[in-house]
Amino acid sequence: MNTYTIKEMREKFDIPSSTLRYYEEIGLFPEVMRTETNQRIYTDEHIDRLHAINCFKRTGLPMAKMHDFFEYAENLPCHIDDIIDMMEDHEKDIICQMEKMQQDLDHIQQKVRYYNKIKTAMEQGTPWPCFEDC
Repeated sequence: MNTYTIKEMREKFDIPSSTLRYYEEIGLFPEVMRTETNQRIYTDEHIDRLHAINCFKRTGLPMAKMHDFFEYAENLPCHIDDIIDMMEDHEKDIICQMEKMQQDLDHIQQKVRYYNKIKTAMEQGTPWPCFEDC
């Protein structure tokens, strides 16, 4: 079993030590061992869990649902349907977010084209374009 210090975790994931302590405090991390000098010792299980937490955070899963997910995972046979339902719901949410982001990206790209055409028109002394034509 590999072990990691709080500094190694902080550097590996580019997060503050306070975030790691917070995850431990709210129960998102399984038991964190301590050295004789009370320094935290993280394991590969914590690495895996932190990858999941970061994924869930980036995709907008609320902390309460993360907590539920990890609790369900502790007793998988009793909660497999709960996990599947939660992940399917989250998957749908992500797809919806991605569709909205694609629409926003399309709009931003249209603005880039529009303002580039305005710049060209200004340089050439020609009429400015209509936004809808870009």
